[in-house]
Amino acid sequence: MTTIDRGSSRSAPQPAPVAAPPAAASKPLTYSAACVGISLLLGIMQGLGVNMVSANLPYIQGSLGSDQIEASWLVTVYMMTNVAMAPLLIKFRNQYGLRLFADLALSLFIVVTAAHLLTNDLRTALAMRAALGIAAAPLTSLALLYMIEAFPPSRLTMALPLGLTATQISIPLARIFPIDLLQIDQWHGIYLVELGLGLMALASVNLLRLPPRPMFPSFDRLDVIVFPLFAGGMAMLCAVLSQGSTLWWTERAWLGWCLAGAIACLFTAAIIELRRSRPMLDYRWLTSTYMLRFFSSILLFRIVLSEQTSGAVGLLTTLGMYNEQEHLLFGFVLLATIAGSLTVMWFMTHDRLRYVLIFALLLIIVAALSDAGSTNLVRPMNFYLTQTAIGYASALFLPAAMFFGITQAFARGPAYLVSFSAIFSIGNNVGGLAGSALVRSFVTWREKFHSNHLVGDMNLGDPEVAQRVHQLSGAFAPSVSDTTLRSAEGAAQLSAQASRESYVLAYNDAFILIACIAAVVLIWFTYLTFRAHRDSTRNAPMPGTARS
Repeated sequence: MTTIDRGSSRSAPQPAPVAAPPAAASKPLTYSAACVGISLLLGIMQGLGVNMVSANLPYIQGSLGSDQIEASWLVTVYMMTNVAMAPLLIKFRNQYGLRLFADLALSLFIVVTAAHLLTNDLRTALAMRAALGIAAAPLTSLALLYMIEAFPPSRLTMALPLGLTATQISIPLARIFPIDLLQIDQWHGIYLVELGLGLMALASVNLLRLPPRPMFPSFDRLDVIVFPLFAGGMAMLCAVLSQGSTLWWTERAWLGWCLAGAIACLFTAAIIELRRSRPMLDYRWLTSTYMLRFFSSILLFRIVLSEQTSGAVGLLTTLGMYNEQEHLLFGFVLLATIAGSLTVMWFMTHDRLRYVLIFALLLIIVAALSDAGSTNLVRPMNFYLTQTAIGYASALFLPAAMFFGITQAFARGPAYLVSFSAIFSIGNNVGGLAGSALVRSFVTWREKFHSNHLVGDMNLGDPEVAQRVHQLSGAFAPSVSDTTLRSAEGAAQLSAQASRESYVLAYNDAFILIACIAAVVLIWFTYLTFRAHRDSTRNAPMPGTARS
């Protein structure tokens, strides 16, 4: 039977770190270049499909015969399974090795992607998207490992930013891809591209194997109980965050039941984990002050970064602009993401990274406040500078945050890497969902507020309102001879213009909200930086003091 330790998990025996074979100080240039190329391929493949589906939902829903709400579940079910699989996959890699891990991951990805080509209805498509979420979950880890392999151990600080960039660039890249792909057998054109990338990745990984890594027992009998609780809780939480702002939080009873079920499952899993000698996730370490700060930082920053994905993009969509008008905008974002990862490599030390995080927050505050002055005349070109700054800031933050957490995990041993990797993945993905839900919900609430004020002040007895209705109805004169019907059409046009203006004002309010959240995080980070500097100054030896 599995042993249960009722005391602190810190006193429980952990697998001793196994020393890796010594690596050469430098590696052949061709070998390093090949590893970098495979890492970029895996990173792009991991996020390209889901982001292309998310960016092209208005076009995909028609080919599946669904409405907007039904089509949004294509993204939701993917995130539900993708987030939930993080700890199980890491434990599998630790126990059975990288070779089996990579082969199974890529083979499953190819099979599931190919199965998408046979789906022509929403129900089957949802099942395939859920399966693809599981298949794509290991790819981020593989992309990071190949990038680390490209550099000698002394250059680990260069590998982390580049490895994360490989997964980040798929977001702007998905919006640059031409919409003509959807003309190739409807939405199947997207998966033809993804299937090709998967076959290339499988061939590349088999041609260039990663060196074997230390393996140690990771699974435990109680994982059979804990993992379903954890996965079910995370899946229900993702469903609530993804659909709550669309269906509205209080309008569907199942949203409340899912939230209650998520809390119950995660709480039960935590109680069991605290009593295990070898937990799947070390909750005592994860709830330490340092790790709570780390998780909160990722969560809050991902919420702030929703200014781009849900704020600026949402406003442009409201004004009738879609991917084909935003290619150049996201081309600049892509270049800024690459530039940010190259910049942060030179600051990858504990002393400098705090200032990198502060600078990233300052960029987001300035960009959000600049976007808060938007009108109904804004076009993608008006967001070139601000969204480039936010893309640059996101590339600065994620590697810096990961470096802070992974150093703590390495110091404690391999078993803690499972907990760290899981919490980083959860914070990144759940934070993105929470940020999008917050922005969409806030925009909906503020739109109702502004709409009531704008429409409430309209009275056909007002000469200015009557003149505006007359002007708008004049456009229907060639096709509508009835003056009463023309006036009704003019009034409907005026109402639509008022609704559009209320949405623009609501998005401006959302930009201000994001700037305020970023300012609060900035104050918090500044305080932590000041306190760390003060403590290091106090602990530093006085000049002339002899060291014992």
